[in-house]
Amino acid sequence: MKLAIIITSDPKNGEEALGRVFNALALAAEAQAKNDEVNVVFAGTGTRWPAELTKPTHPAHGLYDAVRPVITGASCGCSAVFGATKEVEACGLPEIKDHALAGTPGLASIRRYLAEGWQTLVF
Repeated sequence: MKLAIIITSDPKNGEEALGRVFNALALAAEAQAKNDEVNVVFAGTGTRWPAELTKPTHPAHGLYDAVRPVITGASCGCSAVFGATKEVEACGLPEIKDHALAGTPGLASIRRYLAEGWQTLVF
């Protein structure tokens, strides 16, 4: 199975957002354990998550570390719009900009996953 997990929830939105990112990372861990091809991408306000998830005290920190090998990166344009560029860089995540869009430095292409036949879920 090829599974693309796109995280767009905003960590500023409390428990509901935590539930979304936790379930997204749990799915990534399960897929990783089953030897599926899996990519996790942070997009939109979800680009704010890596800075939170890298904190050792965060409840999903261990899960984040466990799936770190399958985290593809964060949408460059989204991290710029939502003020997370420096934090994404500090976390060591690549900026994804494979979708050229006027007025942005480029975004992560979600369409690419669909076109390539990936099961694509947005959290």
